[in-house]
Amino acid sequence: MLEILTKGFRDARQYLQGMRTLTEENLSEVLQMIRVSLLEADVEFQVTRSFLDRVKEKALGEIVLTRVKHKDKKLKVSPSDHFTKLCHDELVQLMGAADSQLSFRAKPVSAVMVVGLQGSGKTTTAAKLARYIQKQGKRPILVAADIYRPAAVEQLRKLGSDLQVPVFSDGGEDPPSICTKSIRTAVEVGCDVAIFDTAGRLTIDDVLMEELRRIQELTSPENVLLVCDAMIGQESVNIAKAFNERIQLTGFIMTKLDGDARGGAALSIKEATGIPIKFVGMGESLDRLEEFRPEGLASRILGFGDVVGLVKDFEEVVDEKKAEEDALRMLEGRFDLSDFLDQVRTIKKMGPLQDVMEKLPFFSGGLPAGVRADDYQLVRMESVINSMTPEERRAPEIIDESRMRRIAAGSGRKESDVTDLLGKFKDMRDVFVAMGGGKIRGRLKRIKGLRKMLDSGMPGLGPEGAGPASDAPYGLPEVTTGKHMSKKALEKKKKRRQIAKQARKKGRKR
Repeated sequence: MLEILTKGFRDARQYLQGMRTLTEENLSEVLQMIRVSLLEADVEFQVTRSFLDRVKEKALGEIVLTRVKHKDKKLKVSPSDHFTKLCHDELVQLMGAADSQLSFRAKPVSAVMVVGLQGSGKTTTAAKLARYIQKQGKRPILVAADIYRPAAVEQLRKLGSDLQVPVFSDGGEDPPSICTKSIRTAVEVGCDVAIFDTAGRLTIDDVLMEELRRIQELTSPENVLLVCDAMIGQESVNIAKAFNERIQLTGFIMTKLDGDARGGAALSIKEATGIPIKFVGMGESLDRLEEFRPEGLASRILGFGDVVGLVKDFEEVVDEKKAEEDALRMLEGRFDLSDFLDQVRTIKKMGPLQDVMEKLPFFSGGLPAGVRADDYQLVRMESVINSMTPEERRAPEIIDESRMRRIAAGSGRKESDVTDLLGKFKDMRDVFVAMGGGKIRGRLKRIKGLRKMLDSGMPGLGPEGAGPASDAPYGLPEVTTGKHMSKKALEKKKKRRQIAKQARKKGRKR
């Protein structure tokens, strides 16, 4: 989704590679690359100009140190590293600090008012919010206040049924009266948060705004969230300004960021209105409402993925204790096709495969041209494994030609599909066994430390981290932990290691 934005920053970073200084001349070149990328991604013109001016001002005044010290380590950095750090900080500032908190009053029922144009995804987003609030231990009620769109009420009822959340509707009343009555009904049915799914229009008009103003006046909602379609680009800024002039907004929800959106709206809307983005919608599933993390999106734009976001997605669908036990068995080589099937199902729960891959650093700039992650490939793999007997899953080496024909016929696949799956499984098992290598528990101890490291943020990138730019996890810096050794000293050290290795081998033979 962010290929256009990422391209400009990636080209700029490559252009600066090998340069020893940041000058006005080379800065002009890289800022032009970024300018084109931002404008093509539908970032608002004034926002683009302001962003580039700030980056240029800070870059020209920056003292670039080729070596910095952080946590008793010496890090080798370059002008390219410093420029990347500046861009990251400015992108985070552009999108505003993370603020996904919703306000809830001490009174019996709090209210969340969901507003936006028709087709922006308000009804689905209202249901996603209900699911998000459920996870916080609260009891939401959905309010069908869109009486104009055909089947809007039925759609909300179906979503409420899927979530086991009550839905209030009253076809004989106007939307302000429906919202007012829903507060009383929420108390009666034991709910403490009312979510208003309000009506939208194809364009902003006075009738719509007056209706929303009356709902706000009568119910005094703590949260007024504007749902913005990320695919409409710069127009989202004008829509946000128009809504905020008539009703007081408290936050935005960006939808369809998993589609063909260019991402410009996410960069423009906070700078233009001063109102934070609180959530982003990433798919149709009711669990696919993510808290907006400016640091994560900035990292993805710069081409470094979003490992923190990926770990959070993983924690949503995996039990920590079970994951640790599974990892231990895998590293010991006790890994069969049933375990493999569990991993496939876990990946499916994390959302679209394309989105998962974009959060990995080496895929964040987008897959090669013409290549897309195929979610159906996971379905094919699952169907093949489901056609196997428990014995075949435990010991896939017993699968001969006759068994392969039966499995292929049972899953509706070709025999070559079964062969490919068994090959992938064998390769994965060999990798895990090699990773174990007699030091399994030590490795697991280091893996457990990953969560703590990620919780502290990305060192040197944005407000979450406190280190220098070059201490980022994308591997730009070259880390040295002592004085530079001469070539002769390095050869002596290498020879000592070889002698020690040979001695260990002789000891094992005895």
